[in-house]
Amino acid sequence: MVAIENKSPGKDISADDLATKFPLVARKTGRQKSRFTVAGVEFGGDLVPVFAGPNMVENEQLIVTTAKAVKKAGAQFLRGGAFKPLTFPYRSPKYNETREDGLRWLAVAKKEAGIGIITEVMEERFIDKVAEVADILQIGSRNMQNFPFLTACARAGKPLMLKRHFGCSLRDWLGAAEYLLVEGNEKVILCERGVVAPHTHRDSSRFLIDLQVVPAAQEVTHLPVAVDPSHATFWRPWVAPMALASIAAGADAIMIEVHPDPTNAAVDPLQPVDFEAFDDIMRRMDTVARAVGRRILA
Repeated sequence: MVAIENKSPGKDISADDLATKFPLVARKTGRQKSRFTVAGVEFGGDLVPVFAGPNMVENEQLIVTTAKAVKKAGAQFLRGGAFKPLTFPYRSPKYNETREDGLRWLAVAKKEAGIGIITEVMEERFIDKVAEVADILQIGSRNMQNFPFLTACARAGKPLMLKRHFGCSLRDWLGAAEYLLVEGNEKVILCERGVVAPHTHRDSSRFLIDLQVVPAAQEVTHLPVAVDPSHATFWRPWVAPMALASIAAGADAIMIEVHPDPTNAAVDPLQPVDFEAFDDIMRRMDTVARAVGRRILA
């Protein structure tokens, strides 16, 4: 094992943590960075892959239309939830989950648009079913420390995105990621999606985007670090500037919520952008990415 170069990696993470708590997640040299390919798309290289789509897979027409639009704009993956960790237990015809129907619609969108799929899996009993459609399994923030569930997801053999819980430290996040790598699953992406803070600048905003965690994580781990500015800001006008800032901060992937009719989205209508705005964000992100030696568009 190569000695860890940084003997004092941070306030919360010690050299002992890197050596004994999450040695598989930890960088062994200053230049080590995971590079792997999912659905023909490389992570960890010059390209900054983009995941885009609605929070919820509402119906087949919407998800297919969105898949084609985000693919045309340059996104490599369609995101959309068939199984949703809705904050409250109450449902309505609009505020609901499409579950197995949603997975079928994602499969149709994948085929018709020729785009990769990332979608959340919430329960162990649905892992195999979701894995039949998804190229990447998303582990949501609320499941970040559900350790038996993490183990089950890792054993499915699919690439994984691990979202940071909004109340957890970088140390907690990397510890959760170690549960995935210890099962032999090396295709793991970390995703920052906002943290709890006493001041969030709007009544509707629940979280603050922690851009500082991007370089902080990259100092100690070789795993790609993605950012989700949509969930982090919870406010449409802030998504573009925070997406640009994420690229400048060194994010290895970006997740953006996109909907054909944002104000009428079934879930979280305050944060998605429409197709035209997304196309503009993609071009602007590419400009920033190229300024820091990366790229968004081919």
